[in-house]
Amino acid sequence: MVFAVWNEVKLKLSPTETVEYPVTFGRDTSKRADIVVFDKDDKNAPYLLVEVKQGKLKDGKDQLKSYTLATGAPLALWGNAAEGVTWYRKNHNSFIEIPELPTDTQTIEDITSQPWTIQTLVEKEEEREKLGQKARSLRDLIEEMEDEVLANAGVDVFEEVFKLIFTKLYDEMTSHRSANKTLRFRNTNTAASVKEQIGQLFDEAREKWPGVFPDNDRIRLSAEHLQVCVGSLEEWKLFNSNLDVVDEAFEYLVSKSSKGEKGQYFTPRWVIDMAVKMMNPKEDETIIDTAAGSAGFTVHSIFHVWMDILRDEGKPQSHLFTMEEKPPRCHTYVKEKVYAIDFDEKSVRVARCLNLIAGDGQTNVLHLNTLDYGKWEERVKEEEWEEAYGEGWIRFKKLRADKKSYRDFKFDVLLANPPFAGDIKQTTMLSQYELGHKPNGKTETAVGRDLLFIERNLDFLKPGGRMAVVLPQGRFNNSSDKRVREYIMERCRILAVVGLHPNTFKPHTGTKTSVLFVQKWNDDPKAGPLCPKQDDYPIFFATQQLPSKDNSGQKIYVIDPKTGLRKRDSHGHWIVQHDLFNHEGETQDGIAEAFAEFARREKLSFF
Repeated sequence: MVFAVWNEVKLKLSPTETVEYPVTFGRDTSKRADIVVFDKDDKNAPYLLVEVKQGKLKDGKDQLKSYTLATGAPLALWGNAAEGVTWYRKNHNSFIEIPELPTDTQTIEDITSQPWTIQTLVEKEEEREKLGQKARSLRDLIEEMEDEVLANAGVDVFEEVFKLIFTKLYDEMTSHRSANKTLRFRNTNTAASVKEQIGQLFDEAREKWPGVFPDNDRIRLSAEHLQVCVGSLEEWKLFNSNLDVVDEAFEYLVSKSSKGEKGQYFTPRWVIDMAVKMMNPKEDETIIDTAAGSAGFTVHSIFHVWMDILRDEGKPQSHLFTMEEKPPRCHTYVKEKVYAIDFDEKSVRVARCLNLIAGDGQTNVLHLNTLDYGKWEERVKEEEWEEAYGEGWIRFKKLRADKKSYRDFKFDVLLANPPFAGDIKQTTMLSQYELGHKPNGKTETAVGRDLLFIERNLDFLKPGGRMAVVLPQGRFNNSSDKRVREYIMERCRILAVVGLHPNTFKPHTGTKTSVLFVQKWNDDPKAGPLCPKQDDYPIFFATQQLPSKDNSGQKIYVIDPKTGLRKRDSHGHWIVQHDLFNHEGETQDGIAEAFAEFARREKLSFF
């Protein structure tokens, strides 16, 4: 019986095979598979395991399942005198029955499935929901991969997962835009062939979106580890209307290194959207985030302006951020008007990745220490830095107010969530700031990082320019910060203060925060938007009432009263609960709409 099956397998496949192949479990336990066929690309890697014996199908499957997990073989065949069944081990713990073995001229994909498109991913998402399967976030999936695979892979988890997400984003966009819409980020063959295919795809993505990875970089996961990771990620559609799927994953990866220690956390998308709606950036205005993180403020500002452009050109606005090609005006806006800076190298690369996608290959995200601008000239002369950021740096320099200095700029809009934690103690840095000196003129011994960011951010704005900045609530209340409040009022009109819910930045921190909105004084119509200085004027105050996260930091979603299920927007994405703005007509008007009404009544220059 064994030899009959062996001959049948030999007729089907050409690679090397053997009988009674030892399969080791742990240190001491070893069993034997009846027949093993090896991968033609890797003579030492089992490709097909065969068990031939009387018994129940379930018992045969369970035995082969353990054998394939121990050896990494993707195919398994069980048979007795009456029947035979073949399985494909798609993922680490997922087995799919297939009708037949592939021949030596076929791939596993030829047998297992039809080619996938973006629509396939949409359908799989809908299918999971219909089955009532518990929804997992991409972050949850990465944590599982880290525990089960990456922890023992001997690689930098951030780097390798970043490469995979980067590659998959490229695959989704190119497959959607090209005539051949087949997705290539798939686990449909042997580990060796998957590694080759994903490696080629990564190389393409790196060339299309430069400045995120070094030119000679490669995916460093072993073929076996890569196959498991690709199999876990392949059913996910990373593109959606606001990229929150990947942003949450990146926040987890970056915060595992050093981001959270510096007191900076990626700003939730609903807070970003509120700030953008209230600042209302325009196509002809320059915008910058001076503590960019994953560039949420700049990306969402891009969405906001793109909506205006598409509306102006009479084109549909089915998605704010989609894989579809954009009009030239959209790319020009990103290339010439949108800028971001961050001092954390990993965050900069994440920000560049997302901005490159938005700008279709163009970005002005720079790796610089915003506060220590006195050392910029030295930094930009480094060869590696110039290669990665040179083009954006040239455009950025043109926005200086004084061509001989990097202190003052002429930006129209600034949105930022600067680091809360930590004091600046370097006298060389403190000496550059008014808030770095005591009233008697002597240099302070230490100043809160966020306080220096307030002064620095105002330096970036032209007269009439406007800013939204996230600050600890204490800066608005503490008697010791009276000088800071006076400093702001001397230079700006305070437009609004919006108190955020205490859970906003959980699970990282429970610090109570508010968003400060200001516009720089300006009486000169030639200098920029008018904001004539006055001593007495109304200020818009509001406080978020509906929490968007629970006490553990988990998102709270809007529930549809008709179905009892989470409510989705027009893009199919779950709506997070809040009262910051109206979500596509699916929720009530919120703080942003109330401010817009206030701004029009006050005749603010940007509404």
